Amino acid sequence: MAEKILLVDDEKDFVDTLAERMRTRGMNVTTSTSAKDVLENIDVESFDAIVLDLQMPDMDGIEALRLIRAKNPNLQVILLTGHATVEKGVEAMKLGALDLLEKPTDIETLTEKIKKASAKKMMLVQEETAGKIKDIIGGKGW
Repeated sequence: MAEKILLVDDEKDFVDTLAERMRTRGMNVTTSTSAKDVLENIDVESFDAIVLDLQMPDMDGIEALRLIRAKNPNLQVILLTGHATVEKGVEAMKLGALDLLEKPTDIETLTEKIKKASAKKMMLVQEETAGKIKDIIGGKGW
C-alpha cells in the first residue's frame, strides 16, 4: 500500500519537484506551501507522515510540530531544513519529530524515513485500537 504523505514547504518549486520524485516511488503525496494549512489538512485527512520545512514565513516548523502533536500524537513528522542547528534538532526531537534532515536531502534517505514513519504510525494505531478493545471487553460483564 502506498504511503500517504503531506509535504509542506513554502518554496513551491521545491515542493512540486520533491512531490514528483516521491510519486515516482509510489507514494500518495498531498502538497502545501503553508504550515497553517497542515493543521486544517490533518483534521480532514489521515497521513502516514508529514514532511515539513523547518523555516516558513507564516509559522515555523517547530511551532507547527507542537500543534500537530497536540492534535494527533500518532502523526509522524519529518522536518527538513536548509539551516540545521543542533538546538533546533534537539528541540524537534523532544517535541516528537521522527527526524530532522538537511536540504537538499537524498531522496532515498527521505524515502527510508517515510517508510519508518508509516510503520511507526501503524504500530501506534494498532496499540491504541487494542487498548480500546480491551477497555470495551473489560467493561462488559461477560
